[in-house]
Amino acid sequence: MTHIFRGAFILWVMLRNGLDELALNSFKKPWLLRLAKVLTLGRKLEAPRGQRIRQTLESLGPIFVKFGQVLSTRRDLLPVDIADELALLQDRVPPFSSEVAVAIIERAFGKSVGDIFVSFEHQPVASASIAQVHFAVLKDRQGQPRDVAVKVLRPGMLSVIDKDLALLRMMAGWMESLSEDGKRLKPREVVAEFDKYLHDELDLVREASSAAQLRRNMADLDLVLIPEMYWDYCMPEVIVMERMKGAPINQVARLREAGVDIPKLARDGVTIFFTQVFRDGFFHADMHPGNIQVSLDPATFGRYISLDFGIVGTLTEGDKEYLAQNFIAFFRRDYKRVAELHIESGWVPITTRVDELEAAVRAVCEPYFDRPLKEISLGMILMRLFQTSRRFQVEIQPQLVLLQKTLLNIEGLGRQLDPELDLWHTAKPFLEKWMMEQVGPKKLFDELRNEAPRYAKMLPELPRLLFDFLKQPSADGSAKELRALLLEQRRTNKLLQSLVYGAIGFVLGLIVMQILVRVRIF
Repeated sequence: MTHIFRGAFILWVMLRNGLDELALNSFKKPWLLRLAKVLTLGRKLEAPRGQRIRQTLESLGPIFVKFGQVLSTRRDLLPVDIADELALLQDRVPPFSSEVAVAIIERAFGKSVGDIFVSFEHQPVASASIAQVHFAVLKDRQGQPRDVAVKVLRPGMLSVIDKDLALLRMMAGWMESLSEDGKRLKPREVVAEFDKYLHDELDLVREASSAAQLRRNMADLDLVLIPEMYWDYCMPEVIVMERMKGAPINQVARLREAGVDIPKLARDGVTIFFTQVFRDGFFHADMHPGNIQVSLDPATFGRYISLDFGIVGTLTEGDKEYLAQNFIAFFRRDYKRVAELHIESGWVPITTRVDELEAAVRAVCEPYFDRPLKEISLGMILMRLFQTSRRFQVEIQPQLVLLQKTLLNIEGLGRQLDPELDLWHTAKPFLEKWMMEQVGPKKLFDELRNEAPRYAKMLPELPRLLFDFLKQPSADGSAKELRALLLEQRRTNKLLQSLVYGAIGFVLGLIVMQILVRVRIF
């Protein structure tokens, strides 16, 4: 019953804000239009449509706000007035009371704000769907004052998100039961994936730990700054971090006037994204403009500043290898390999003909190569790929939903920074280098080094374990079979010794090769 009331409320808010005018204009059924007029009797639509859409999403809660944040990066797919209003969702969601924020902070730390901070700004500097941020000054363990940002979780978020997710699960169930496409798209698994990440976002300690991991991962890249967390002041509802100072990435004119190399900035963004995805398998999955700034400090001029780590994505080694092979095949226009990868991974039925899938993928992708980003509409490509996937019964992979969302964010940012950016040309060398590292001798040496402690423990035990196994009588009590196994024992032991000595020699050879390479380099 709660689901029905929530669904009715969503429809009511949409109707009262005039969203039916945007959605029903394409319908040809007169009775539907007449029903909408009856339900909206007496309403006044004085505000512009973009403002009404933004207010609707704000009224419906964090899930809808996040949907608007993703849409706001796609100015190629939206009218300018709507895109401008949705951009306000990135960091200008109406804040909650500063008195409530102070109460949450004092409850979390068991102290008054005056005892925790040297100074605290009651006016929030940014307000988003899940939390809001206040600036403050904190004394560190050495007694030095530090400019910090205090992030405070919105009160009552858990119940709101749980209600919306319950409604989405119910709708996903309807889709699966009523539509063949619904089963293929796995809507319930997709909702479950969003459920996991949204609940993770409600634990600010988890966000702080994700930021710390990304900070370590990106330390050697010198392209992105990630705030340091002050762990003495990190709780599930409140976290305190280093204050970052930069210009929002969507203020391109301001960045250009400051002397930032905009084309390089766009290329660096692609490098950061692909490094996080393919090298680390751990990536910032909420990269809308409200969470990305650019440093104007002389010491770090032109570097990205990443903020808000409530949603991060992870990929397994198998996911990374599969995606990298697909990207490289696309960049090389090897559509046959793309088709083979889809079949090998089980994304399409094994009975699918490779040549037919190859031709379909070629027809979608070929027209878009060698074009600048401003001439490529990812929305159009995705629509055509969806039509193709429906024909070949491609199964959607829920674990990659966050990556797909982040790709939309990246394209939106790239389009704002440098419409001439050639995404294929920028990403191809990185992926080819990454693939070489995965199959080259360095990768093999690293894996052997990581597994060495386990091998060192296992190798001395192998002869005894093998001997004990061969001494056991067979299940049917056959003495003849047992004698045959025992006769093979000596030969097996010799073979095992040869393999062990060969492996040791191979490892020593790799070590010598690494030493020679390093001597030659240095």
